[in-house]
Amino acid sequence: MPTGTIKYVDQVRGFAFISRDDKLPKVYVQISEARKVGVDVLEKGQRWTFDLETNEGGQVFAVNLTFLGYRD
Repeated sequence: MPTGTIKYVDQVRGFAFISRDDKLPKVYVQISEARKVGVDVLEKGQRWTFDLETNEGGQVFAVNLTFLGYRD
């Protein structure tokens, strides 16, 4: 399961990008995925584990999130 840190957040539109620890391309994540695990706000510095899914348009995004805390 990949891990990473949120590096960019758009609070108005409700999404963020996770910079992956394995240095592969950043992953799109929607606030609705974080809310499924009780986190109501995506913020820079949050650490997550996640699974990857690809939508019909070929965009890779994070699902099945687990919140790990904040980056030191």
